[in-house]
Amino acid sequence: MRRYITLTIACIAIIGMIVYLEIQKPRRLDSEIQTIAITPAAPAKNATSSPITASEDRSAILKEKKAAHEPAKELSGIQGYINTDSFTLADLVGKKVMLVDFWTYSCINCQRTTPYLNMWYEKYNDKGLVIVGVHTPEFEFEKNYDNVAKAVKQADIMYPVVLDNNYGTWNAYHNLYWPHKYLIDIDGYIVYDHIGEGRYTETEKKIQELLEERKAVLGVNKEISREISAPAEIIEIDPAMSRSPEIYFGASRNVRLGNGEANRTGVQHLPEPNNIKPHTLYLVGDWDIQNEFAENKSKNAKIIFRYQGKNVYMVAAQTPDSLPLKVIRDGKPLDIMADGKDAKADFLYISPEGRLYHVIDDRAGWGEHTLEIIIENPGLRIFTFTFG
Repeated sequence: MRRYITLTIACIAIIGMIVYLEIQKPRRLDSEIQTIAITPAAPAKNATSSPITASEDRSAILKEKKAAHEPAKELSGIQGYINTDSFTLADLVGKKVMLVDFWTYSCINCQRTTPYLNMWYEKYNDKGLVIVGVHTPEFEFEKNYDNVAKAVKQADIMYPVVLDNNYGTWNAYHNLYWPHKYLIDIDGYIVYDHIGEGRYTETEKKIQELLEERKAVLGVNKEISREISAPAEIIEIDPAMSRSPEIYFGASRNVRLGNGEANRTGVQHLPEPNNIKPHTLYLVGDWDIQNEFAENKSKNAKIIFRYQGKNVYMVAAQTPDSLPLKVIRDGKPLDIMADGKDAKADFLYISPEGRLYHVIDDRAGWGEHTLEIIIENPGLRIFTFTFG
């Protein structure tokens, strides 16, 4: 009996030690995607009669949703909040319909989407829609809180914006694009998403549908407008018209560099080309090419590009003591029929903080032209050209 008791005590001790070691084992929580726990939405206390009110009556619906849709992923690794205090998406499940929009402030595609988001927020915020702008930067300067806050203010964004500088939320959603919108229903499921610009009517109709579902679940009486929003002063892009691809200046993606060695960091002395090919980037002078940008190191450096399109945009920054850039198109200075919002006559003023600049807006419409930008002093950092 004594031997049996001793053996039993030893077994209990061994089991206890195994449990303790399992509890202490490190877990890779930071690398795991945290999904939101789905709980059925409870009816409002003053709910009116509705075909769907009590949570137990929705078990079949929730079962169908679980089979058809992924649950929303939680905000992860957020490093700053604008227009809001800290919050979680889980806090909103069962209460709100959510639109999660991945964007970055120097992206022209994102900027053209923002007027629609602003209108939807104004129109549906008090009807149960929450918009969350997840700002995931493409370039290093877009990680700066003050830069993002300034861009948010300039774009009249009133909805919450969170800074996803380390791509925590981006990776949780397996996202690859700016902009990318995800709609999350009252039960916390991702039921719709759209990449890029366009499909605004389709997206808004889905918002209206999800808000109607929320009304039924919570028993609220607020009327949901069926009108479709139409922001003023937006730039429409004709997808039927061909245009030059986005051009990157940094070594990590400058595959269209025509007179230098692509994908190599460091200073290159680049001669003026004899022939200009379309959609090919030419840099003239001494240029220090880093992963994200190219910076001119010599006076009277030049950028040459033959493009197709109506609008020309560029992402750039410049040292404070640098002079304005001179913009030439087809051998002539810009005039009032072609200058963009940021070009004054044939001069383009670049500020020290990085942002997007509208260089050319051709009132005559789409065309093919040769663009030259002359930089008198060293210190221009240029990241991209984009065409529309």
